[in-house]
Amino acid sequence: MDEDSERMGGAYSAAPYSREIHDERSSVRAALRTDLPAANLGLGVTALGLIVVASFAGLRWALIVLAGFTTWFILALGVIRIGGGRGWGAVRRAYIATFGWGNWI
Repeated sequence: MDEDSERMGGAYSAAPYSREIHDERSSVRAALRTDLPAANLGLGVTALGLIVVASFAGLRWALIVLAGFTTWFILALGVIRIGGGRGWGAVRRAYIATFGWGNWI
């Protein structure tokens, strides 16, 4: 037996484990949390990237990249709507899900 289970008299206690998992998940959620200004920055960087792609690779490739982002937004909006999101709140959450990576620039 290991030292922890011996201290508890051989009984298993999930409380310390649950607390550690909760603390770890809280820190991950805080690190991944984004907001509207970060999404706006992500949209701006995407627009600049599309301009660069269009100027060097042509309009066709810029439209392909734009279609990818549009598809991602529509999928995110669909998932949020299935989950019960409605109205502008659902659109806002899908926008943040699509462009919220601007938080890490």
